[in-house]
Amino acid sequence: MTRRYDLAIRNARIFDGSGAPPVTGDVGVSGDRIVAVGDLGAQAADREIDAKGLAIAPGFIDAHTHDDNAVLHGPDCMHCKLSQGVTSVVTGNCGISLAPATMNRRPPPPLDLVGLESAWTFPTFADYAKQLRKTPPATNTYALVGHMSLRVVAMDHDVQRAATDKEAAQMQQRLEESLDAGASGLSSGLWYPPSRSAPTSEVIAVAEGLRSRGGLYVTHMRDEADGVIDSIQETLKIGRDSGSAVVISHHKCTNPENFGRSTETLALIDKAAKEQMVDFDVYPYAASSTALLPDRLRDDMAVQIASSEPYPEMRGRMLADIAKEWGTDIVTAANRLLPAAAIYFMMNEDDVQRIIAHPRSMIGSDGIPSNDMPHPRLWGTFPRVLGHYSRDLKLLSLEQAVHKMTGLTARVFGMVDRGAIRAGAFADLVLFDPETVIDTATFNNPIQPAAGIREVWVNGASSYVGGKGVTGAANGRLITRNKA
Repeated sequence: MTRRYDLAIRNARIFDGSGAPPVTGDVGVSGDRIVAVGDLGAQAADREIDAKGLAIAPGFIDAHTHDDNAVLHGPDCMHCKLSQGVTSVVTGNCGISLAPATMNRRPPPPLDLVGLESAWTFPTFADYAKQLRKTPPATNTYALVGHMSLRVVAMDHDVQRAATDKEAAQMQQRLEESLDAGASGLSSGLWYPPSRSAPTSEVIAVAEGLRSRGGLYVTHMRDEADGVIDSIQETLKIGRDSGSAVVISHHKCTNPENFGRSTETLALIDKAAKEQMVDFDVYPYAASSTALLPDRLRDDMAVQIASSEPYPEMRGRMLADIAKEWGTDIVTAANRLLPAAAIYFMMNEDDVQRIIAHPRSMIGSDGIPSNDMPHPRLWGTFPRVLGHYSRDLKLLSLEQAVHKMTGLTARVFGMVDRGAIRAGAFADLVLFDPETVIDTATFNNPIQPAAGIREVWVNGASSYVGGKGVTGAANGRLITRNKA
């Protein structure tokens, strides 16, 4: 009896997510799963797509996002990700997660980047998971619990000190409850003021909650500049002492005096990986973005304003130009702009390329949806890797690039039946033109969908069509580590 599929994508170059070279063939989908791959012959489907000359890949997995709030507000809020081919996002990074936390005042930066106090309405992670089920997101959501969020709540905003044993125990308990309710790990942001005072021992005490549940430890390390080696050592210790696998977030070496040190950091990570599980993500730009922090500014580091509450008209402008116009220095100008977010031009392109090319690196955008004029990585990360770094610079093959966005990420995070094109895997798919795919978002015009992305499916549902936009489908789910 001839089987009928819901969808058949025919004659495509199939990049299966494993890093293997592509093969030409067909992909058959029924419901939310891929049911056949290869030569499907005359087997019929309700919808047929002739993909000759196009590539089909697993939907891209964004290894590092701040989409905690965005996923709750419908498909249009995820246009920036769907238009890149992203079908799954990892939220709760850098120690910042909307759950489990409520706020009765404005959260301190950088927690305010995911929402003001009105957004912080989830006292337990179970409440957040319930909301994702009630109003399904447009992309799959894999959620981490933020140490910074736990810390601010447990310590009642009194965070310029180490937590007491009682407070650390409270954080650990809330982490364990969150993991039981569907969260997948703990993230930290030790570089930021709300967590800067946390000693290594405090983080280990909280992270101990990961041990029995197989949770992941993901970190924006304490220092990515002069102290980057010490910070990697601290990260590795936290992973060892808590019995957890480690992911280093947006790995980089910042400030001119540290340019080139990625040769040291990558060698250290490779050595450690022989004894413990450690991986890292990277975004394909030599500029970072986060809250505007005046005490972190330097005269030799260009800064662009991404948003400012008191001076919204300054978004997109360079901080040095604003300071000159106001007749003051950059630190004074920055303090006047607060609360604000910024883009920091603080990295070296050679380091960026070295890290992208490393076999352990995954691709993450680290985009901030709430910024008025965001870093272009929010809209351009994945097509930039495919088009600029793979096709144009030939830094890595297209199958390697896809692997860093799909199969590798799914393995590291424990996303079961994701990141692969094979029978039985979930039908998260992206159809793109390998000859034209490219980012169009720029620092001066960042809100631009990529070129070359033809169509995107999330759990079998068409969710984005190139040239038309999001379809309105909200077919995403909460993904939990190592659970189908």
